[in-house]
Amino acid sequence: MKIAILPGDGIGPEIMEQAVRVLNCLDEPFEMETALVGGAGYEAHGHPLPDATLALAKAADAILFGAVGDWKYDKLERSLRPEQALLGLRKQLGLFANLRPAILYPELVGASSLKPEIVSGLDILIVRELTGDIYFGQPRGVRSAPDGQFKGQREGFDTMRYAEGEIRRIAHVGFQAAQKRSKRLTSVDKANVLETFQFWRDIVTEVHKEYQDVALDHMYVDNAAMQLVRAPKNFDVIVTGNMFGDILSDEAAMLTGSIGMLPSASLNERNQGMYEPSHGSAPDIAGKDIANPLATILSAAMMLRYSLNKPKQADRIETAVKKVLTQGFRTVDIHEAGTTRVGTREMGDAVVKALAA
Repeated sequence: MKIAILPGDGIGPEIMEQAVRVLNCLDEPFEMETALVGGAGYEAHGHPLPDATLALAKAADAILFGAVGDWKYDKLERSLRPEQALLGLRKQLGLFANLRPAILYPELVGASSLKPEIVSGLDILIVRELTGDIYFGQPRGVRSAPDGQFKGQREGFDTMRYAEGEIRRIAHVGFQAAQKRSKRLTSVDKANVLETFQFWRDIVTEVHKEYQDVALDHMYVDNAAMQLVRAPKNFDVIVTGNMFGDILSDEAAMLTGSIGMLPSASLNERNQGMYEPSHGSAPDIAGKDIANPLATILSAAMMLRYSLNKPKQADRIETAVKKVLTQGFRTVDIHEAGTTRVGTREMGDAVVKALAA
């Protein structure tokens, strides 16, 4: 089983180091190969997704990804910015289904931004379509406005679009995920304003005919954002488009105490996947040994479950993380009175020790 290790920028190398240590504790015949990506790739090869990195990713059974980005690259042309590596990998590998669980561990109830009675027991899965929508739609760019009140002025424009097949395949992922949980699926759209999402709603409704054991409801994205902070436990599985999923999953992350606790999986039709924490590269804290590695470690567990067919090893990692939290170890983002504050390396040490116990 070949794993491509792509640490990236900022805190990426630090959190990745801990995840790799955890994987090495499992005594599995993994072949792990590291490559440059993001700003690190640009510095070494003049592009955020070097050819060698893309070739490694394509050849791997799974990819473990850290984080990319740094403010110093903001003046580069868009195609050379570190974040383009993520978009490139998603597109080149066909990683259309992004799974983002938002689980609140009982030990972190006090770290959530919501009252315990509202958020205790939270367990949501957001299924985000990842290769379509306004992030990839063409045409896009800057031009002279052809019409309207400001005709002739410079305007920026992007195109939101979804093909029927794109919607059908992510809808199937959402319904199948719901079948394995509480058999409830919420499809989030903006059908009252956007033609694209009226089309989305129509197609999801058609696909629902194949999953009559799942209860489907539709919700506008603005209401969904409000309900996530008003009554988040009313959700179970959410399926939505690329842009809405990006925003809602980060909102849901904060319900869990910290975005540093949120792993993710991005899968293609062959279950080859890229696994990464949902947080960014946080260059302001890079090298300070304070970043939370748990989202990356939990992403490695998702990798074992979804792409490498090692569910028992995934369970071992998740159990070790729960044990560490029960023991009171906390990085700064989830630290509260009465718990033990530790750094990135120490948190990795604790998980490794829990695995060995």
